[in-house]
Amino acid sequence: MLEPSSGSELEDACAELGEALGLEVRRQLYVGRRIWGARRRIDLVLTDRERRRSLGIECKFQSRAGTAEEKIPATIKDIAAWPIDGLVCFTGPGFSTNMESFLLASGKAVELADLETWLRLYFVL
Repeated sequence: MLEPSSGSELEDACAELGEALGLEVRRQLYVGRRIWGARRRIDLVLTDRERRRSLGIECKFQSRAGTAEEKIPATIKDIAAWPIDGLVCFTGPGFSTNMESFLLASGKAVELADLETWLRLYFVL
């Protein structure tokens, strides 16, 4: 798998992995509203129909250091309001060491390189 160079490429990589594992993949699924009224959207929802289990994935790519990573804690909190389990899949050279540590310590995030193992464990594949 080539390393993504954008958020859309990361989303594509996660979707392709889900499909390769035999999971149903839905993109940009709207579900509910955020506290300020905006519609809540999940980047990807992976479903194993046989096991009746779904997982939402927010895809976060950061190419360079900047303020975009400041939105990550809100994303982690937003996942708690989803009607299904969820996590952040992240990659990119722009994430600070502190943010990478925060993401991994949250228990709600995984680096792209580890996503396949995580999905195999979650979906019992």
